[in-house]
Amino acid sequence: MRRRTKPLEVRDFQRKTRRSRGLLGWPGACLTAIAALTAGFVAAGPAATENPESAPKETVDEFLARANAAFDDSDLEHGAAVWTNVTYLTDETNLLVARASARDGELRLRMAEQAGRFRDAELSPRQRRDLSLINRAEYMPERMALPKDPDLRKEMTATQRRLVTEYGSGRYCPSGQDSCRGLGELSAVIMNSRDPEALLDAWQGWRTVIGPMRDDYRRFVELSQLGAGDFGYADLGEMWRDAYDMDPSELARETERLWDQVRPLYRSLHCYARSRLADFYGEERVPRNGPIPAHLLGNMWAQRWDGIFDLLEPYPGTIDLDVTAALEAGQYDSIRMARTAERFFMSLGLPALPETFWEKSMLSRPRDRVVLCQPTSWNINPAENDVRISQCIVPTEKQFVEIHHELGHIYYFLAYNHLSNIHRGGANSAFHEGIGDSVNLSLTPGYYQSVGLIEKVPDSNEATINGLLKLALHRIAFLPFALTVDQWRWGVFSGEIPADRYNEAWWELRVRQQGVSPPTARTEDNFDPGSKYHIPANMPYARYFLARILQFQLHRAMCERSGWQGPLHECSIFGSEAAGELLWKIMRSGASQPWQDTLEAAIGTREFDASAMLQYFAPLSRWLDSENQDRQCGW
Repeated sequence: MRRRTKPLEVRDFQRKTRRSRGLLGWPGACLTAIAALTAGFVAAGPAATENPESAPKETVDEFLARANAAFDDSDLEHGAAVWTNVTYLTDETNLLVARASARDGELRLRMAEQAGRFRDAELSPRQRRDLSLINRAEYMPERMALPKDPDLRKEMTATQRRLVTEYGSGRYCPSGQDSCRGLGELSAVIMNSRDPEALLDAWQGWRTVIGPMRDDYRRFVELSQLGAGDFGYADLGEMWRDAYDMDPSELARETERLWDQVRPLYRSLHCYARSRLADFYGEERVPRNGPIPAHLLGNMWAQRWDGIFDLLEPYPGTIDLDVTAALEAGQYDSIRMARTAERFFMSLGLPALPETFWEKSMLSRPRDRVVLCQPTSWNINPAENDVRISQCIVPTEKQFVEIHHELGHIYYFLAYNHLSNIHRGGANSAFHEGIGDSVNLSLTPGYYQSVGLIEKVPDSNEATINGLLKLALHRIAFLPFALTVDQWRWGVFSGEIPADRYNEAWWELRVRQQGVSPPTARTEDNFDPGSKYHIPANMPYARYFLARILQFQLHRAMCERSGWQGPLHECSIFGSEAAGELLWKIMRSGASQPWQDTLEAAIGTREFDASAMLQYFAPLSRWLDSENQDRQCGW
C-alpha cells in the first residue's frame, strides 16, 4: 500500500493519544440496551425546578462555558456508573445508574430552563445554535419533554418506567401451557420457522403481552404535550424534529422527498418477495395483488426481510462466502477480530487506537459475572481519549461486521473529542449510525480476500444478484418501516391521531407505506405500535431512516475520492488514505456546525440524497424489473 504523510490534525491526534491515561466517564453512543435499565429514573428534585431567574447573572458565553463544564463533570460520573453496570450487571450497579441518571437528568433540565433566559436576547448564529443544542430533546433524559410541575414530572417518569419495564419483562404464556416465552424466543420463531400457524402464534403472542401498555402510553402522550409546551414547542414531535438544523416542519417533507426517490425500488422488491412467498405458502395466505401478512417476513416487526432469504434466494448455492468458517479455521479470537477492524481504519491513514482502548474495553464475555453483550461504543473520557467498546465477540461474520461498525463510532469519538461538550456528537443524529454503516459497505468480497478470509472473489452475475438481494432485504425493506414509526408518533403527539385510533392509524400507515398487513383482525383493544421497543422507550426513529440514506451517500463520496472506477457495490475504501481524509474531515466537525455545512464542506452538497443508494442497487433493480414484468405489482 502506498503511504504518504497524514494530515496535520491526524498527526497531532496521534501525539495526544500516546499521552492519554483514561478515566471513567460518559457513554457517547445511544444505548438502546441500557435505556431499559435507566429509563424513568430521573427524579423531580428542587434542582430540576429551579427558577431560571434565580440563576447567576451572566452573559450567554459565560453560561455556555458553565454548562459545558457542568456537563463534562456529570458525564464522568454518569459514564462511570453506566459502564460499571454494563460490565458488572447487578442490583447494586443498577442503583448506581439510577442515581447518576437522576442527577444528570436534573442538570440537563435545569440548564435547558436556564438557556430559556436568552430566548429574546440579541445573539449570534453560533450562540443561538449552541443554546438550541442544550434545549434539544435528544439531550433530555430519555428524549422526554418533562413538565415543569414536580408532581406531573414525577408521574411522567414513573409512567415511562412502567412502560419500559413491562416491555423488557414481557412473557407470552399461552393458555393451558406451562411454558412462557420472551421476545427473544418469539423472534427466533418468526425468523426460523416456516410453519404459518407457529408464526401466527408467535406474532400474536408478543402483541398480547404489549396490549395492556396502551393506557400508560396514552397518559405518557398527554404529559408529553404539557412538557413540550413548557419548553416552547407545540408537541414532542416538533421538539424531536428541531434537532436537524432546519425548521421542524421541513423534516417531514424531507423524509417524504427521500422516500419518493426510493419507493420504486422498494415496490419492485415487495413485488418479487410477495410472489415467492405466495409460491411457498399459497395464495390463500399471500394474495398476489395485496399487502404481505406481517408474520411471514422473518422479523417480529417485518422491518427487515433477510431472515427469509432462504425462501427468496434467486440462485441457491451461488454465494460461497463462508466468512464464519474462515474465522473459525483461522482461530480468530476477540482481540484478533478487533485488531483486524482497527487495521481497516489504519489503512485509511487514521491513527492506531489508544492503548487504553485495549486495556479497558470488554471484548469477550467474562466467565465470572453477568454482563450486557449488546455491541456498544463508549466515549468514556474525551479529555483523555478514553474510548471503549463492550461486545462479547465470537468468531462469526455477523460479529466481524459489527466490530467494524462499532469502531466507526469509536473513530468518530476520537475525531471530535477536541470540541466542547455540546459539540461532541454527530453532525445530526443520523451521522453516527450512517458513518458506521458506510464503513460496513466496504466489507466486500474483495476486502475479505485482502485480509485472507476468502481465497477467490465470486464474479458471476448470479452471485452479484444474490448478494445485492440479501442486502436489499435488510437495507431497502427497512426504509418504509422506519418512516412509519415516527410518522405515527408525529401524528399521535400532534393530536392528529387520537387515542381511540392508535391501532387503526398504525396499520393504515403500514399498509400504505410498506404494503404489509396484520395477519389477523386488529382492534383498538390492541396496541401494536408498542410491540417495537422504541415506542415505549420513547426513542426517535427518523434518524435510522436518514442514516440508511446517508451511508450510501458517504460510501459513494469516499469511493470517488479513492479513485474507484467500477460498480459502486464492489467498492471497498480499504487502503485508501484519500478516502480516510474525507472521512476524518466529516467526523472532526462533530456537532460544531449545522450538518449541512459539514456535508457541503466534505462532499459538495447540503442535502441528503438517495441517488447513491439507487446506484448501488442498480444491477438488482434491473433484475427485479425483468423478474416482475409479468406480475401485478403494488397493493
